[in-house]
Amino acid sequence: MQELKVPSVGESIVEVEIGAWLKGEGESFAQDEPLVELITDKATLELPAPFPGTLKQILKRTGETARVGEAIALLEEGRAEASPKAQPPAEAPVEPSPEPLAMPAAERLMRERGVSPGEVQGTGLGGRILKEDVERYLEERAPARPQEVPPPPPSRPAPTQPPADKPWRVSEAVPMTPLRRRIAERLLLARQTTAMLTTFNEADMSAVIALRKELGEAFQKKHGVKLGFMSFFVKAVVQALKEIPELNAEIREGYIVYHRYYDIGIAVGGGEGLVVPVIRDADRLSFAEIERQIADFAERARTKKLKPEELMGGTFTITNGGIYGSLNSTPLLNPPQVGILGMHAIQERPVAREGQVVIRPMMYLALSYDHRIVDGREAVTFLRRVKELIENPARLLLEV
Repeated sequence: MQELKVPSVGESIVEVEIGAWLKGEGESFAQDEPLVELITDKATLELPAPFPGTLKQILKRTGETARVGEAIALLEEGRAEASPKAQPPAEAPVEPSPEPLAMPAAERLMRERGVSPGEVQGTGLGGRILKEDVERYLEERAPARPQEVPPPPPSRPAPTQPPADKPWRVSEAVPMTPLRRRIAERLLLARQTTAMLTTFNEADMSAVIALRKELGEAFQKKHGVKLGFMSFFVKAVVQALKEIPELNAEIREGYIVYHRYYDIGIAVGGGEGLVVPVIRDADRLSFAEIERQIADFAERARTKKLKPEELMGGTFTITNGGIYGSLNSTPLLNPPQVGILGMHAIQERPVAREGQVVIRPMMYLALSYDHRIVDGREAVTFLRRVKELIENPARLLLEV
């Protein structure tokens, strides 16, 4: 019997919350097959099996916390030939009764709480397991668990009782996940500890759109990934950071630390909120390498497979509210970074060109910056430089 322990999931993370158990007690698994979700304040991760075997006992249930290095389950190496419940007693070779069926809601709850159907006495028709049976089993088992009792969480607000004549006016209190709590803390920290200002501009996206239309098919055929807008902005931001280093810095113990490398955070939507994986050394990557990393980040954010170290660090952040239809916004800083660029939806608008009013695909750009390090002149110059590079993308290749 071997213990399944919480691995180190990042230098600043000492505790995780147990998410859904993907295997129940008595179930077999293959090596590297996900066993349980671990929820941190940065992301939700799946813990793979270290070897093929059987999950013998779950020590930490869904919703409980565990420290790094703490055992959360007992594993038996080697795939079981048959489930113990399916083996007839040696002295009575009779056919075992089939395992009782469970209703869908009960199945889902048992899977989330790591409960085997054989543990629950069903009271439904034909011995079917109902959701109420699982809840009763969990309540009866909870007091008998010999473990240290953590401080009680804040009581959940009681749902309001709707008026009899308006039964639809109901509310529900749902606990915040660790990731959502962390997002809330960091956003509040940005407001409380930085002198944040935002400057705006707009970019004519005609040249980039024409380039993507001309070369997009050949680019995808050669590199196996689409040529998106984000790689152009990553390249433009890196070039602008080289010229305005105040936006690639941070305040640390009374010093201004200027970074001579360019780790660009890319905000992507995950299942539980926005996460910011980091493209390391973006200045050394090609358009294709940037696009591949972004596509990989987006896919693994959706499937909760991002690694904690991929969400750490970063010297500047880019966020794209335009994919959700945002026309303009004020992005919040990601401390200790002092700059974040907000991209927005592309919208055809009338603009003046050489004395003529023409229609162009325009995008509003927003740069939020920490005024403690960055003055208005640097911020405006930086954003104008990004605009120039996007409107003439050939400069990105020639770095002029």
